[in-house]
Amino acid sequence: MPDYVLYPARATLLTPLHIGSGRDLLLSYDYAVHGGRTWRLNEEAILEAQNVDDPRVLERLMATPPAQLLKPADFQEGSPFFRYAIRGVPRSQAEGAQLREQLKDPYDRLYLPGTSLKGALRTALAWHAWEKLGLRPERTRLNPNPRFAALEYERTIFGPDPNHDLLRALHVADSAPVGADRLILINARVLHRNGQMASPIELEAIASDTVFHFVIKLDLALFSEWAQRRRLKMRGEDWLRAFPAIVNRHTAQRLKEERAWFNGVPGAERIQKFYQDLGIPDRGFILQVGWGTGWDDKTFGSRLRADPNFLEGILRPPKQGGYGIARGRRRPGDPFPKSRRVVVQVQRAPDGRTYERPVAPLGWVWVEWE
Repeated sequence: MPDYVLYPARATLLTPLHIGSGRDLLLSYDYAVHGGRTWRLNEEAILEAQNVDDPRVLERLMATPPAQLLKPADFQEGSPFFRYAIRGVPRSQAEGAQLREQLKDPYDRLYLPGTSLKGALRTALAWHAWEKLGLRPERTRLNPNPRFAALEYERTIFGPDPNHDLLRALHVADSAPVGADRLILINARVLHRNGQMASPIELEAIASDTVFHFVIKLDLALFSEWAQRRRLKMRGEDWLRAFPAIVNRHTAQRLKEERAWFNGVPGAERIQKFYQDLGIPDRGFILQVGWGTGWDDKTFGSRLRADPNFLEGILRPPKQGGYGIARGRRRPGDPFPKSRRVVVQVQRAPDGRTYERPVAPLGWVWVEWE
């Protein structure tokens, strides 16, 4: 009998996905806008093409934004001056404009990182285990360091140390890459329930309907007599074997909350319809990953809201004994989180004026076995 199980899987993006590289691209230095497209610059190739022998001239050129060294005729598909080109242009083309970079492999190909997917699975499993183990939100069990506030709860659920962590038995590989032609530009904003939106955030993202292929592996040896003899055996095998159903149960709770939150938000009708139409699939599971998922999908979520007093306590500023989770002005009892990150689209009114309309949430993925 094998000591592991492999699940070849495919993930289909239901909405655009942004997983950041941690880098902000700068207009004229990292990318250029020309002919209705956004061109990612190959700075080294641009400098090498200058054929300058005088070190003083070369020094001046190196201080010049690379985009200013290009001519209109240089903007061609396949040119060595560009790493890739994206259809569309960012909203802002002012000096100093920035664009958040999408994570890619060394060849500028897009992929779904296994760590991102595994993190979302871990959240769903923790949410499920909270109920199964009869846990309650207790302030005395929280770590004073906000970064590790839930450490004791995580050890109770997954295991006392990294060697005995249940998620050691769950391996999620990076997906096979797809081409940069699936890359798009999106304008994201923070949306409040009154319909008001905060400053735009411009992002590279992977387009909806992109399909990734990857493998999930369950290491069953860690639940065997072999592991018990080595004091490595852990509990939770039944949770891992049933994780698609557990993820869907967690997602069903999140969909209920998102439908309620977006209900009646001015201008957000398209997102309301998306959540109304989105249901639990007959096969596989759906979940939200990447940037824009929000506080609920990175914590125990609804489990913490079961005790309003506990939630209010951790939302307070540090000076008042809390963790400072809630930003801006907030009164006790106000809903939390108070906003959502959404994709917006610029539209033109009959009178010629332009306005922005929320059109989609970020990062929803459907995973099914192949």
